[in-house]
Amino acid sequence: MFFNRLREDIRCVFDRDPAARSTWEVLTCYPGLHALTLHRLSHWLWGNGLRWMARAMSHFTRWITGIEIHPGATVGRCVFIDHGMGVVIGETAEIGEGCTLYHGVTLGGTSWNKGKRHPTLGKGVVVGAGAKVLGPITIGEGAKVGSNAVVVRDVPPGATAVGIPARIVEPGRDQARVEKAAQMGFSAYAVSRDEDDPLSMAIHGLLDHAVETDRRIEVLLKYIERCGVSVEDDVATADKFDPTFLSKIVD
Repeated sequence: MFFNRLREDIRCVFDRDPAARSTWEVLTCYPGLHALTLHRLSHWLWGNGLRWMARAMSHFTRWITGIEIHPGATVGRCVFIDHGMGVVIGETAEIGEGCTLYHGVTLGGTSWNKGKRHPTLGKGVVVGAGAKVLGPITIGEGAKVGSNAVVVRDVPPGATAVGIPARIVEPGRDQARVEKAAQMGFSAYAVSRDEDDPLSMAIHGLLDHAVETDRRIEVLLKYIERCGVSVEDDVATADKFDPTFLSKIVD
């Protein structure tokens, strides 16, 4: 059982990290693999009532890998922690099969109360570097959390959360990105090069609409003047809208 899981973990490293060159390299130089392997032991100790030993094992794992996984956390199969330094996973966190976490990720709590206080990640979730997923929320299957995002609300399956606080980019917005992600199996760091913040996209959309509205008004004024109707000077010489300046501020 142990060696089957280990072989499975090694395969998922090759599937998601093009830098992996050999099994020996993965076994000896990948702290994420070490942390997950030792977590299984500490989780078993925790489940069998050996709480101090479990915490001691978790502390040792943190010391040698830079990855802190509470022994009470539930981690599914084929989870991959890439680089891993600074990853913190809380006691009641649940990580589904096939998830990918990058360095600096926190699956943390927002309450001192007992009970469920850490996130639940569905199958195939990708959490980008530095992202903070906080509270007893659910990240839906196949969802992505962009690098440095701060997520405090549920994320629907297949969606992408970006920004601080995180906003949702609905699936299917960019078909080319979706097709490319499907070919790769996951999106590295949970965002693609052409992914944009949804708020800035909305503002750019409003700017484009304002520019088109100004153009139509100018056309209407010309038609009115051709019909012999005099247009007041303050209407004809109104200040021009400058979308370029506002676009620079948004970007």
